[in-house]
Amino acid sequence: MVGRDGERARLSAFVLAPDGQALVLRGEAGVGKSTLLDLAARLAAEDGQLVVRATGVEAESGLPHAGLHQLLYPLLPTSDDRPSGGRASDGRPSDDRASDSRPSDAPPLGATARAAFDAVFGRPDGPPPPVMALGIAVLDLLSWTASKGRPVLLVLDDGQWLDEASAEVCGFVGRRLAGRPGVKLLVAVRGDTSSPFDTAALPEAPIGALADADATRLLDLHHPRLGRQVRGLVLEQAGGNPLALLELPAHLADGPGDRAGQDLLGLHGVPLPRRIQEIYAARLARLGDSIRAELLRGALDGAAARPGDGPAPIARYRMRQVDEAVACGLLVVEPGAGEFAFRHPLVRSSVVQLATPDQRRAAHRVLAQLHREYPERRAIHLAAATVDPEEGVAADLEAAARSATRRGGARLAVSWLTRAAELSETRVDRSRRLGEAAYVAGQTDHLGRARSLALAAAPGTDESPAAVLADSYLALYRDGEVRATHRRIVAAVERLRDSPDRVGQHGPDRPGRGPDRPDEVLDRLVSLLLAVSQYAGDRATWRRTHEVLATLGDLATERAWMYGSTWSDVVRHGAGWSRRVERAAAGLEDQDPWDVTRLAVSAYHLDVLSPLRPYLERVVDRELDTGAMSSGIVMLHLVLLDQLALGQWDAAERTGHRALALATERGHGLFAHQTRAYLAQLAAVRGRTAEARELQTAVEAWARPRGVGFLTQIADAVGATAALSAGDYETAFLHAIGITAPGAFRPYAYQASRTLLDLVEAALHTGRAEQARAHALAARDAGLPDLSPRLALITHGALAMTAEDDTEASAHYARAQSHPAAERFPFELARIRLAHGIAVRRLHGAAAARLPLTQAAKTFDRLGAPAWAARAHAELRAAGVAPHTPAPASVPLTWQERRVAELAAGGLTNKEIGEQMRLSPRTVSAHLYRAFPKLGITTRAALRDALTRVSQPAPAP
Repeated sequence: MVGRDGERARLSAFVLAPDGQALVLRGEAGVGKSTLLDLAARLAAEDGQLVVRATGVEAESGLPHAGLHQLLYPLLPTSDDRPSGGRASDGRPSDDRASDSRPSDAPPLGATARAAFDAVFGRPDGPPPPVMALGIAVLDLLSWTASKGRPVLLVLDDGQWLDEASAEVCGFVGRRLAGRPGVKLLVAVRGDTSSPFDTAALPEAPIGALADADATRLLDLHHPRLGRQVRGLVLEQAGGNPLALLELPAHLADGPGDRAGQDLLGLHGVPLPRRIQEIYAARLARLGDSIRAELLRGALDGAAARPGDGPAPIARYRMRQVDEAVACGLLVVEPGAGEFAFRHPLVRSSVVQLATPDQRRAAHRVLAQLHREYPERRAIHLAAATVDPEEGVAADLEAAARSATRRGGARLAVSWLTRAAELSETRVDRSRRLGEAAYVAGQTDHLGRARSLALAAAPGTDESPAAVLADSYLALYRDGEVRATHRRIVAAVERLRDSPDRVGQHGPDRPGRGPDRPDEVLDRLVSLLLAVSQYAGDRATWRRTHEVLATLGDLATERAWMYGSTWSDVVRHGAGWSRRVERAAAGLEDQDPWDVTRLAVSAYHLDVLSPLRPYLERVVDRELDTGAMSSGIVMLHLVLLDQLALGQWDAAERTGHRALALATERGHGLFAHQTRAYLAQLAAVRGRTAEARELQTAVEAWARPRGVGFLTQIADAVGATAALSAGDYETAFLHAIGITAPGAFRPYAYQASRTLLDLVEAALHTGRAEQARAHALAARDAGLPDLSPRLALITHGALAMTAEDDTEASAHYARAQSHPAAERFPFELARIRLAHGIAVRRLHGAAAARLPLTQAAKTFDRLGAPAWAARAHAELRAAGVAPHTPAPASVPLTWQERRVAELAAGGLTNKEIGEQMRLSPRTVSAHLYRAFPKLGITTRAALRDALTRVSQPAPAP
C-alpha cells in the first residue's frame, strides 16, 4: 500500500483496541476505501478476531434488512437452531466478500431476539421488529460472540447502498458499542453520494486523495514505462485518486496517444468516477454478447443469500465463463471461493448503463426465475422485466408490497403498488392498487404523493374513495378542517355502500382480507370518519356518524363500533368495551401500526392504556424512522398521556416536546396544537399557570374557529386545573361548567367525565355544595365506576367529598383509596387523600389526619406539584407535623445539550446546528427536547433568556 501512513495507523489502533467502537470511512469512489477495509480485516484476522464482511449493493437498496442479513448470517446458529433457512450450497454466505468464519456453538437466543431475527431472515409470519428491539438483539448476539474469547469486527463496504432498515440498525448498534468490549463496526461510504449513514452520528475518518509524491510513486510502480507526456496527463487527471492512477494509463495505451489523450481531456470537468466508468464501458464494448449478458445478470442481482424455510437458500447469481472479463480487468476471482466478483462497484454500474432496455429486461426475467421462492426479490425483477400489463406480475408485486409494509418498508411498498397498478389488466384493479398506494403514502406522511396517487386512481374525479381518503387526511392533519371533511367522507361512505359493484371492486379474495373485513376501503373511510368526528367533538357530528354506521349493517366491523363508542362518549356508549379492548390488545404484533394506534386511543378513553404502552414505546422509533410520521406522532401522544396519568411528568414533558418538534417540522397543524394542549395540561397540574395559560390561549385561538371541539375541551380543562392549582376556585368553576353543567355529563364531550373531580372541588370551594353533590350523584347514577378504573377512583372521591354524613364519606374514601388501580393515577389519588385528611382533621382531630395528609404531601412532592404540595404541608402543620420542604434537585445541562441550545438561541435551524456539530437533525431535536424542561421553558424563543440564567456551563468532554 502506497502512502496512507496516517490511515493505516488509525485503523491499526481501531482494530487492536480492546474497547468496542465504530468508525465510518468516507471518500470518493476509487480513493481506496475497500483496500483500507481489506487491511483492517487482515489485521483483525491476524489478531485472532472473527471478521464478518458485507457489501451494500444498489440492486438491494430497497429490500428491508437485506444488508443486515449479510452481517447476521455468519453469526447465527447452524442447523435447526437457525431462525430460518440453512447455509448456501457452497457452505458460506453468498456475498461479494465472504465472511472469514462462524462460531461453532449456538448463542442462547431468547424469544424476542429469535422473533426479530426471523423477520430479518424473511419469514413472512410476524410483524417487522422495531429498530430498538432488533438493535438490542444484534448487540446481544455480538456481545455473546465476543464473550466466547474471540472479538468481532464487522466490516461493511459501500454503505451508501445499504437498505435503510439495515442502516438504522447498524447506526443503533454502532452508537452503543462503547462499553461492549470486543465488538467493532467499520463502514465505508462514498463522500459524493447520499448515504443512510449521513445521519447515523457515528465517528468518521475522511479518506482523501494521495499526496503528489505518493501518487507519483504508485503510478511508477504499476506503469513504469509511461512516457513523460502521458505520465503528466495521468497524474493531472487522476488528482491523487488511486483507482484512476491504475486505470487511466491502460485506457491511454488502447489507442494512438494523441487521440486517447484528447478523449481523456474531452471528459475534463466530468466527475472522476464518471470518467472511470467511461473507461470500463470501453472495455465492456469489446466483449462478446454472451459475456456481457452474464455480467449484466451478475450486476443486477444482489449480494446476499436469501434464506427461507428450506435447508438451502437461494444464493446470488453466479457468473460463468467470464474469464475474458477477468483478463481485461473488469472482474476478479475471490480468493479461496474461486467465484467471480466485480473488481469495483463502478464496473457494476457501467455494465448496467451500457445494456439496452431489452437486455436489462431479459436479465431481470432470468433473475426473477432464480428468486421465485422469495417474493420481494422476485417482485423487484418482475417489475423491471415486464412491459405490458400482466395480472400475475401485478398480484406478485402487491403481495410483496404487503410483506414490505410488515417489515418496515412502507415507502418501498408505495413504489411497488404503483408499479403493480401500471401492470394491472383491468381498470378496477389499477384503481384499487393506486388507492392502496395512496393510503400507504398517506400513512407514511407523504400526503402530497398520496393525493396525486388518489387522483390517478380515479382520473377526472375528486370524489373517488382513494381521493377522498387522501384529501381528508391532508385537510384534517394539516389544517384541522373537520366540518367539510366530515361531510365529504359521509358522502363517500354512502356512495361506496350503495355501489352495486362494491364487492367486486375490492375483491373478496384479496390477500390479507378476512371475513370480518368485507371491504377494506370502506373500513378505512369509516375509521377516518370516526377520527374526524372525535376531533369535532360535538353532538351533531357524532349523531350523523352513528347514523351512517347503523346503515352499514354487517359492513361495519366490530372495531368500527368499538371506536365509535369509546371515542365519542364513554358515559353513554363505553359500557362493556374495556374487556374487548384488552382482548384485542393481546394481538398487537399482528396488526398494522395505524390499527394499533386506533385501538390504543380506545384504551386511553377507557383508562386501560398502560398495558399497551410498552409496545408503543418499542415501535414508535420504527414508525418515525420509516416515515410513518402520523402513526408515530399519535403513538408519542399516547405515551405522553400514559406518562401524565402515571405521574411520570418529566418523561411526559420530554415526550411532548419531541412530538411538538416533529409535528411542527412536518407541518401538522392539528398534531402540533394537540401536543400543545397536552403540554398545557402538564403545566397546569405542575402549577406553572402562566405557561399553561399561554399554551391554552394558543390552542383555543387555533381550534375554536375551526370547530375542533376535542382541543377546545382540553383548553377548558386546562383552565380549570390551572385555576385550581393557583387556588382561584371561582375561575376553575367557570372553566369546568364550560365543559358540562353540574349534575349532568354533556353528550359527546369527552372531557365531561374526565374533569369530574375538578368541577366538584371548585364547586365545594365556592360554596356550591348542592351542585357539587348533584354532580357526584350524577356520576354514580351514570355508572362511571364501571366504565374505567380512573372514573371509579374519582367518582368515589367526589362522592366522599360531597357526602352528607361521616359514615358515607368514610366508606367512599376507603373505596377510592383501596381501588386496585388507584396507585396508577397518583395525582388524583393524592387529591382525594388531601381532601380526606382535611375532613378527618376537622371531625376526628389531628392525629387521625396525619396519615392521609402525609401520603398526599409525599406524592405531590414526588410529582413536582408545588402548589398542591404546599396545601398538603400546610394541613400537616395544622395537624402538628413539623414543616418539611424538599430541596429541588438541580439538573444541569450536559455540554452537548448546552452547545445545541446556544446555537438554537442564536437562530440556527436544527439542520444548521447538525452540520456545525456533525450531528443528525433528529439528534439535535432530541438534545433540545431534553434541554427545554431542564431550563424550565417550552419554546425556542425562550432559550436565550433561560441560558443567561444558567450561570455555570457543564464542562466540555
